[in-house]
Amino acid sequence: MSSRPRGSGALVALVALFTAGYLAPYLLPTVVGRLASGLGIGPSQAGLVGSVLLLGSSTAGFTLAARGERIGPRTAARAGLLAMAVGYGSAAATHSVPLVVAGAVLGGLGSGTATAVAAAGIAGQSDPHRASSMGLLTVSATAGALYLTLPHLSAGHAPPLLAIACAAALVWPLTSRLPGATRSVREAAPAAGPLPYRRAGAVLAGGILCWSLAQNALWGVSGRIGLTQAGLSEVTVGAVFAAALGAGLAGVTAAGALGSRLGRAVPIGVGTAVIAACVLLSSAAGSLASFATGEILWNAVYPVVLSYLLGLAASLDPRGRWAVLVGSASSLGVACGPVVGSLLSESAGYTGMGVVLCALLLLVAVPMTAVARHASGRPLVPGSVRRRGGAPAAVLAGTASASSALVPQMGAPEQPVTEFPVRAARRRTVKSAFRLARPSDRG
Repeated sequence: MSSRPRGSGALVALVALFTAGYLAPYLLPTVVGRLASGLGIGPSQAGLVGSVLLLGSSTAGFTLAARGERIGPRTAARAGLLAMAVGYGSAAATHSVPLVVAGAVLGGLGSGTATAVAAAGIAGQSDPHRASSMGLLTVSATAGALYLTLPHLSAGHAPPLLAIACAAALVWPLTSRLPGATRSVREAAPAAGPLPYRRAGAVLAGGILCWSLAQNALWGVSGRIGLTQAGLSEVTVGAVFAAALGAGLAGVTAAGALGSRLGRAVPIGVGTAVIAACVLLSSAAGSLASFATGEILWNAVYPVVLSYLLGLAASLDPRGRWAVLVGSASSLGVACGPVVGSLLSESAGYTGMGVVLCALLLLVAVPMTAVARHASGRPLVPGSVRRRGGAPAAVLAGTASASSALVPQMGAPEQPVTEFPVRAARRRTVKSAFRLARPSDRG
């Protein structure tokens, strides 16, 4: 989706889309818990419904990554929001399990579409890390407010699903700020070149799939851990989740203020190691203190690392293709999380599940950190180089070999970017011309 909006109004629309698309994964514990209690199905079946919902989200993202150029951001965003409103709304209005599953799948497709549009647009911003941090900030705030509100509403599976549907309806008016598909966009898309950084992007996509799976395996059963293992009430568990998401707000704010001062490798590597320890602590929680400590610290670090991962994906391709693909891989991991968490907890217990997930997180931290160290940084588009000030400078005609060396080629290792001192070259050219003119002046 190459028509990337850059105005402040479009940024607001992208952040709102990001919030609506990510709201379903953030509300996953209460959605799964309400499905189990409201529909009278088992925990594994409720986790399977949640996984089907999120699997629809990842499917939409993978599909839109290949065909988004033909649709345009505005049309795709509106289609996604409509699917969210209709799907989640219809699932909330019925107690028939097949109809709830069908509505969840449709809503999941809409969530994935909205997230894909937001990811592609954020990748085109001048500072994608700041834009993704703003999106995580708003979705954490929205989910935190809902975790405080939902326990006081009616019982059953409807309230969280209706909340997601209402969020989609509220975001709809902002889509008018997004660009539509234009003829120039459609014509320019085929000439945009191959997908850059293919090896690094594939490693990042595979890593974030396992990263998201491990964390959402625990997130999907966190509500049951608090209720059964720690012996807490639903109101107390909801308050802990709200406090955890509030800590996430502080973490994202700190990440936005920190920016790229530490690079991306340190926050991704160290942050994932901290998350692994929190997963171990939360899964073994037997009291309010241990449960709250694990959940709050975990949710404070999780969005920080996620913002750097999304920023890293956006830097690999300014057209947003890797941002959409990596985001969809993350959604696929999120989709598999509830089922994996339910199966592990039933076979090995919550503590055994935590040990397995902790080991998986430590393993995937290594390749993701390596990608952040060696492939971080926005690639250059064909026909341009970088000045020392960071702004693109036009390449002179006849220097195709220089530009092709700067652009990552399919199957080739990443090339270093050579800086051209444009102003100094101009001064030398002027001096040379002056020396050539001096003998004729003397004559």
